Amino acid sequence: MRVRILYHDHCFDGAASAAFFSRFIEGKFHPDAEFSFTGMAHKASQLFEPELFDGDENAIVDFKYSADPRLTWWFDHHQSAFLTPEDAEHFRHDTSGRKMYDPAFRSCTSYIATVTRDRFGFEAPDLGELVAWADIVDGAQYADANEAVELRAPATRLTLVIEGAQGSGIVQKIIRKMRREKLAEIAADSEILAIYHPRYERHLRSIDIIRGRSHCDDGVVYFDLVADDLEGYNKFIPYYLFPQSTYTVSVSTSSFRTKVSVGSNPWATAPLKFNLATICERYGGGGHPKVGAISFEIGAIEQARQAAGEIAAELRS
Repeated sequence: MRVRILYHDHCFDGAASAAFFSRFIEGKFHPDAEFSFTGMAHKASQLFEPELFDGDENAIVDFKYSADPRLTWWFDHHQSAFLTPEDAEHFRHDTSGRKMYDPAFRSCTSYIATVTRDRFGFEAPDLGELVAWADIVDGAQYADANEAVELRAPATRLTLVIEGAQGSGIVQKIIRKMRREKLAEIAADSEILAIYHPRYERHLRSIDIIRGRSHCDDGVVYFDLVADDLEGYNKFIPYYLFPQSTYTVSVSTSSFRTKVSVGSNPWATAPLKFNLATICERYGGGGHPKVGAISFEIGAIEQARQAAGEIAAELRS
């Protein structure tokens, strides 16, 4: 039995979701399953290529819905879970009982753990630490910005590796380890440490770069990293540098897109008045009420900057 699991790549919650879901399938349905993992990234022209669904069972976790008839399982918790209104309608008419959606959950891992316990009687007490940290990381439940940026806990160090890894190979190694090992054991793995140490040095440099590129006006931190070749950064750095801020808007580039990131300070003293996913959806993006993003084509820098400027102005209002 071959099970293909598509997961949100370079995301702690995406990796943890894939690990927990694979344990569920193994524990309740297919003890002899062979798991294949495929990382998915949000792109300007998002689509699911037919060859992605090549397993005897095919699942998507922590990522957008597909109406492909070969999709057998789906779990997601993002407000912007559907590529088209037709996909949303397709989901609403599903009768399999194996397509699950609830944007009220902080993490998809926690959602999977809750549904598989309540509906299927599956529990994995040894994965309790993984579920708890997925909620902390994806739900921005850190005690403060220091905990999020100074990377003292094993989960935060793994998040740095997962978010900054080149390609999906090391992420999938971490997923396979998450299935059975404690986070401290995974973070101490020699191959993962070899990736972590230079990434940590880069992380420290990124703090200095963002400090130099940022300005905070009316509670909104804005910065542009297009010229800095900084693909991926810790999204809590702006609040570490500007604890008085409420929102952040940034522009960056990567190997496959130009990106506008929009976030809110989890420790803000001012009330949060905007749904950031709804704002990003106007530009073809999405996310959660408190954090969102928009993907533009490679090279669409001015288009991204214009959107970022408009959003920053709206948030300052």
